[in-house]
Amino acid sequence: MKLWGQAVLRGGIPLVIMSGISVALYAQGEAKDGRGTLFAALVFGVVLAASVIYDVERWTLARQTVVHFAVMIVTVLPLLFVSGWFPTRTAVDCFAIVGTFLLVGLVLWTAAFVVFGVLVPRFQARSTRDRVPH
Repeated sequence: MKLWGQAVLRGGIPLVIMSGISVALYAQGEAKDGRGTLFAALVFGVVLAASVIYDVERWTLARQTVVHFAVMIVTVLPLLFVSGWFPTRTAVDCFAIVGTFLLVGLVLWTAAFVVFGVLVPRFQARSTRDRVPH
């Protein structure tokens, strides 16, 4: 399947499920929770859809990271500003949103790098060695 199809599946499935939950919450009179769930669905869907960028094997990790970061800046960051999760009354509020965005992104990128760039290859190499007869 092409990357666009993978992106639609990865992002679309949780987006549809969580949007359904959001609609149900609105229907139950839980507008604030419904709105929060809808924005979580949008953020989660975008992040998962954009994860296909890391499947472009001909790109370096640096290029994948820069492209992914650019996608997050034009999608997730604006969603954080309009989600209602953070105050946006002052410049300090806005800088706090950007700082939170950057910090969470750095932590998640680092965790993913450690898991998928270090641990998984190490376990795969060990598993391959263990299957080879001595």
